[in-house]
Amino acid sequence: MSSIQVLTSDDKKISVRIKGVSLHYANALRRICLNGIPVFAIDTVDIIENSSVLADEGIAHTLGLIPLKTELKGSDESSRVMLVLDSEATENTKVITSAELESKDQVVKPISNQIPIIHLAPGQRIKLEAYARLGRGTEHSKWNSANVSILTNTDKADEYVLTVETAGSLEPRQIIIAGIEELSKRLEEFKESLVNLKE
Repeated sequence: MSSIQVLTSDDKKISVRIKGVSLHYANALRRICLNGIPVFAIDTVDIIENSSVLADEGIAHTLGLIPLKTELKGSDESSRVMLVLDSEATENTKVITSAELESKDQVVKPISNQIPIIHLAPGQRIKLEAYARLGRGTEHSKWNSANVSILTNTDKADEYVLTVETAGSLEPRQIIIAGIEELSKRLEEFKESLVNLKE
């Protein structure tokens, strides 16, 4: 009989022991935990004003790599969240951080207020609207739910230790649970396609 047991867990990383599962399924779960769980990331940026030395594309790329808190319940692939940035350096050089990136959603916002976005010299200004959507890491790494997802063997047959380190959008435990649900869903879809093939 298959089972899963939490070995260690904190707000960044979790290790679980998986028993009674073949290597194929355990590895599928590892891959899904890495890049198969949908999370929010900035995908579209409308630059209204940019007098900095950094090109619009560079700013958009930086914004896309800022991890955003994600709530899986109540969100679907069509969900979009707007974030606004409007800042100016007056007398001194200013470092614009994620603290100034204002989200229109209570949950979907940067995981930290200290992520640097751009340096502005005196007199320079940046104003933009960014739109975040749900995506998966299989499309682009900015949607990876985990930074690390490692499967190690134990001395026993069909027993493995899965270690997952979150990118910050989801708690490690959420990634494991969502990974199991996603694997189960994919297996059911595969089973249905085989039944349809036989017919």
